[in-house]
Amino acid sequence: MTVTVEPRHPLHPDALAMIAGSEAELAAIYRPELRYAFSPQQLVDAAVAFRVAYRDRVPVGCGGMAACAGYGELKRMYVIPEARGTGVAPALIAALEAEARAQGLPLMRLETGSASPAAIRLYGREGYVLRPPFGEYVKNGSSVFMEKRL
Repeated sequence: MTVTVEPRHPLHPDALAMIAGSEAELAAIYRPELRYAFSPQQLVDAAVAFRVAYRDRVPVGCGGMAACAGYGELKRMYVIPEARGTGVAPALIAALEAEARAQGLPLMRLETGSASPAAIRLYGREGYVLRPPFGEYVKNGSSVFMEKRL
């Protein structure tokens, strides 16, 4: 069961299905004011390089890379619960890091939440380290900020 990662417009049905799963999961864990995930239209407006992961042609995850001044930011990372621990998230991260490198970005950053310890462990295994808030983020007691040199 090979994982493939393909570029998809954020308004593509497969992307929308993955984003809906992500949103439902985030809403169950975090209050609205602590959720910084872009909506599908915000992903489009920000020209986020968006990818959908497939296993046997079935969408199982998604993620995006927003190009910022001097770094890329991971956005909307999500893997369906049934596919977690099977290599989907690392495949998505690798594809998005490759996109950042192709755009000449030397660094990847991300914001996740302290109530998502599995995500924090995943990013740590992928080489991301803790850092202070960046960009427009502020310290809020819930957000965890990480980065990785590419």
